[in-house]
Amino acid sequence: NYTRISEFILAGFQSHPGSQLLLSVLFPTMYVVTVVGNVCMMLIIRRDSNLHTPMYFFLENLSALDICYSSVITPRATLAFLLDRRSISYNGCASQMFFFSLFGTTEAFFLAAMAYDRFTAICNPLLYQVIMSKRLCVFMVMGSYLSGCINCTIQTGFTFSLSFCGHKEINHFFCDVAAVIHASCSDTLVNELVMLAVCGSIIVGTALVVFISYGYIIITILQMPSAESRHKAFSTCSSHMMTICLFFGTASFMYAQPGATSSPNRSNTISIFYTIVIPMLNPFIYTFRNKEVKGSLKKQLKRRG
Repeated sequence: NYTRISEFILAGFQSHPGSQLLLSVLFPTMYVVTVVGNVCMMLIIRRDSNLHTPMYFFLENLSALDICYSSVITPRATLAFLLDRRSISYNGCASQMFFFSLFGTTEAFFLAAMAYDRFTAICNPLLYQVIMSKRLCVFMVMGSYLSGCINCTIQTGFTFSLSFCGHKEINHFFCDVAAVIHASCSDTLVNELVMLAVCGSIIVGTALVVFISYGYIIITILQMPSAESRHKAFSTCSSHMMTICLFFGTASFMYAQPGATSSPNRSNTISIFYTIVIPMLNPFIYTFRNKEVKGSLKKQLKRRG
């Protein structure tokens, strides 16, 4: 007998009252910082014509994406920890999974597009404006969202074709693909293989673009004649490299390995990093490690003063 479920219970961190209290304060605080930081980044780029370049076009879109990405998870999780409202409707869970997969996948492709942009700027500086045209940048952004749509449709469709047999608890603080699969009473082998194949290919594919681009970038930087030019070239890439390490490190640990559904307790803690911490850190990483953004911010603050 299969009973259609109308809602799920998000049980992540429920057995750790101390953690719930801490997270009920941290989650809304980090969410506010995320939204304010990324909105400020977008305004800085939008208001300074000197930053209207392909690199900052991608960065502006990344900031908007990070707000959406965090908004899918953090407000709902805050309600669970603060007010103990842990129930989520069946359709609400499917929607959350859909948009989480959409924005997460899109971010991976954004980071790959930004790596290609840095490769072109450093390895082909004379052709940079020709290659990285406005049309290509828009195409890359649209292609990233399209790839995200394909992945989230596959993941959500396969996951919610499973039966749950009245089992409502999801051992996570949001409707993650692996956690929902783990709650099913169906044979989940096909779903796990699909998740591993699709997510693994996306992570490996985008990471390859990043690593190949930065391989050529490092070789080009090392061949530069002066220490000043090497330092300047490296400074334009350091913030992006930091973001890449954080995002791909946690994502590959979660989704690009066999048995990803077998460790829900471990995944709860790791998920906090790529759903909440990384979107919060991105504007600070790109501000404090980028002279152009810092210079633009100081100039705009002086005008306000």
